[in-house]
Amino acid sequence: MSQTAAEATQDWADKAEQRVLDEALRLAPRLGWNASLVRAAAAAAQLSPGETDLLLPQGPRDLAAILARRHDAKAMESLARLDPAALKIRQKIREGVIARIDAAAHDSQAVRRWAAFLAFPTNVPLALSLLWESADQLWRWAGDVATDENHYSKRAILSGILVSTLAVDLASGRESALKHLDARIDGVMAFEKWKAGVKAPNLAAEFLSALAKMRYARS
Repeated sequence: MSQTAAEATQDWADKAEQRVLDEALRLAPRLGWNASLVRAAAAAAQLSPGETDLLLPQGPRDLAAILARRHDAKAMESLARLDPAALKIRQKIREGVIARIDAAAHDSQAVRRWAAFLAFPTNVPLALSLLWESADQLWRWAGDVATDENHYSKRAILSGILVSTLAVDLASGRESALKHLDARIDGVMAFEKWKAGVKAPNLAAEFLSALAKMRYARS
């Protein structure tokens, strides 16, 4: 069956996004995460200004989302080697968070610029949405089927664990990150306390606190 025009356009867009992102990851440590980065990365990926506007109408915001989703996809690829049904819930979440920070670790310098961009007040809603997407994918992999208020509280709490653990990993290294992760998991009693009404964290405050660690992390 021949490829339809719509499929061909989507295929072009998907491949072009990834080419631009590859160039952005190379350039971000020097240029920061901003409109200039998008223009430079798109030019390096051999896109015209018109193609760039079509592909990334919101510029660095669109590019930030593409990076987060690439890391989500890499994490899920890594987790595919595990059988979540064979793991206790505590281990599922630990493995999920480690897979997600592993995915980001390769791009650590660019991730710091990405995080600084997302900390601008106008971008915080996007940052929280992307964190929520990451947490939702990990919970779905773990087999969560909750549809009541636990669906939301689980994702809110895991979002906070994800961003704070990533910040510690970038700032202080993997050993410290794993200690932090284990402490956070222990702090919610292997997630059982949600059933007793543990309050979800203030994700905006958690994200901004984590950003400070990322921004001033060692190079």
